Amino acid sequence: MPTVTRENISLLNDKITVTVNKEDYLPSFEKTLKQYAKQANIPGFRKGMVPAGVIRKMHGPAVFTEEVLRTVEKSLMDYLRQEQLDIFAQPLPDDQNDARGINMNEPVDYTFNFEIGLKPGFTVPDLAAAKTTLYEVEVTDAMVEDEVKRLQQKFGKLSEPETVTSEDNVLNVLFEASDASGAVEEGTPAKENSLLVKYFSEGLRKELMNAKKDDVFTIKLSEAFDEKEREWLLSDLGLDKADPASSEKHFRMTIKKLGLVENRELDEAFFKEVYPAKEIKTETDFKQEIRNEIKQYWENQSRNHLQHELYHILLEQTKMDFPEEFLRKWMMTGGEEQKTAEQVDQEFPTFRNQLRWTLVSDRIVQDQAISVGRDEVLAEMKKQVMGYFGSMSLDGNFDWLDSYVDRMMKDEQQVESTYRRIITEKIFQWAESTVTPQTKKISVEDFTKILKEHEHKH
Repeated sequence: MPTVTRENISLLNDKITVTVNKEDYLPSFEKTLKQYAKQANIPGFRKGMVPAGVIRKMHGPAVFTEEVLRTVEKSLMDYLRQEQLDIFAQPLPDDQNDARGINMNEPVDYTFNFEIGLKPGFTVPDLAAAKTTLYEVEVTDAMVEDEVKRLQQKFGKLSEPETVTSEDNVLNVLFEASDASGAVEEGTPAKENSLLVKYFSEGLRKELMNAKKDDVFTIKLSEAFDEKEREWLLSDLGLDKADPASSEKHFRMTIKKLGLVENRELDEAFFKEVYPAKEIKTETDFKQEIRNEIKQYWENQSRNHLQHELYHILLEQTKMDFPEEFLRKWMMTGGEEQKTAEQVDQEFPTFRNQLRWTLVSDRIVQDQAISVGRDEVLAEMKKQVMGYFGSMSLDGNFDWLDSYVDRMMKDEQQVESTYRRIITEKIFQWAESTVTPQTKKISVEDFTKILKEHEHKH
């Protein structure tokens, strides 16, 4: 009978030694060889009548090694089950294990060593005692008016005037890298873009007034655009926004086309286009709908922020140790590709946090009996698909939806991803129900600042 022993080698890191003798593996070895003999199809012999010596010579060494290793593996797995050890990943074979020493002609005792990493014990922090804040962002009349203007422009009608007359003119321009005089080298790549006149710096805006199609301007990016607009334009032009030299480059800018968006009137036709599923007839009702949407948006942002707070409380206030040396070895050798020690050092802090969250969230799921049924996965997938196709015109025909979702349900990765999304939402629903946050009114500017500080901190 195989012998299995276990000894501790470091924190939550044990060595398991498995020793098998010939009585453990020889019977299965001989049985397997007989099965080979029955099935072997070798020229010169009738099927099932191949002499045992021939089979032993042809297949014996490989089958012998396989049976020894299979016996070792089975003994190891049986031990882990019997001891009910809660381990990370899979046992790691010791570097000294060498299957090349297994010799069919000398059946002896074989010993193999393995390392295991044990999951830590821990206690989930008491969220009821946690100090949290639920922010209520104040929706101002100015925010509503800004959104009304944005929608009037978004749904506005585009005309093509002959000259630039307003900061709201749209310019389709061609950018070509040049020198300070506007000379463009042959073969210089060109980049087209559409920009509102208001995006340019104040000085250039004045120059652009009364400009026409095919007019040409030589610009330096640092002078033509203020920092806010320049940052995204640099990326769009394929330049490094972190390099100060990028902003000092010159471009020849040619106006290829002019446009002007005429803002929509605040009438029923406009209201219907913005909210086709609602019966909105007055400007007052239209603005109230916008106010409700803005309020809902910031309520969602506030709830997300509260969930982030709860996540970090659960992650950072749950005290647990890890078998770090074992986990580092596993990261180096246990994946699809072997990693260097430098790669492991770089990735380990993030990996440890992910591991910590997995243990905490699994404990919450277990303790709170949180579950996700098949119908919930189906419903979430339908919602996901409808969200994806929602902006398309489907003429109310959704006969395809069930078959589409049915195909998704056969994709294990899709099902797992959807399951994790639902279970995570349920975890945070439980967490939110446990805390009693302090409610605080706040301006959108101050709340945005808090979000940025939170993002920077974590």
